[in-house]
Amino acid sequence: MALSAPPPARVFAELTPARALTPAPVPAPVPAGRGGPPGREVHVSGSAELSASPDRARVSLRLSSRKDAAGAARSSVARRLEYIAQSARQRGVPEENMTVTEDFSRVENIYQMEAEVCIIFSDFGKMQNVCNLLIEKLGTSVTISPPHFYHTPEAVDSLRRQVCVAAVGNTRRKAQEVCRLFGQSLGKPLLIREEETKEWGGHVDSHLSNVPDSLTLQERIQNATAYASCRVFAVFEIKGKENRRNKLL
Repeated sequence: MALSAPPPARVFAELTPARALTPAPVPAPVPAGRGGPPGREVHVSGSAELSASPDRARVSLRLSSRKDAAGAARSSVARRLEYIAQSARQRGVPEENMTVTEDFSRVENIYQMEAEVCIIFSDFGKMQNVCNLLIEKLGTSVTISPPHFYHTPEAVDSLRRQVCVAAVGNTRRKAQEVCRLFGQSLGKPLLIREEETKEWGGHVDSHLSNVPDSLTLQERIQNATAYASCRVFAVFEIKGKENRRNKLL
């Protein structure tokens, strides 16, 4: 997960002076998220932007055979299918990440057997090794489509959480800087509110997208990279004069 430089954000701070409490027969309700009597506060907004590279790649391999005899057509494809599956398993690809579909037909006196193997990779280095090996060993008898990169739902959720946490962290640091400017010490948070989130780019499923075949592997990964931004608003308590020990930390 690469942290890109956040765009310029509008940051404001408001130092609320202590207010004298007016006695009343019935105490006023305490706002949600705040406790105790009203006091000095700093109000700050901040943002963050993060990106996440795809964590999965889908590769499709197609092979076919046309023979006068049905058995010969089937066996030709079956041998290559077994070699593909064995090569993938030997390089750590689990069986459940491989899907095979077959189609058998007869055109006049010719039997045609076609098959497609779809393999899901989580390790892109292994993906390249498997594809290179199959091209070397099977040559033109197999057609390998360019990889389709995408994000799992877990990866998207992780990006959302991380960008929110990063925005809160940036907001807290800005509040600290504001307090230090006035020689004050930052206290506990009284309110943290997520105000805006945005997401763009990336692919969230394994379905093939309209990506030109001429793109390089790195260009495909970049094209599938997901981005997210988050803006939060927070209110922190002001504790008072900042002591020298905290200033040195």
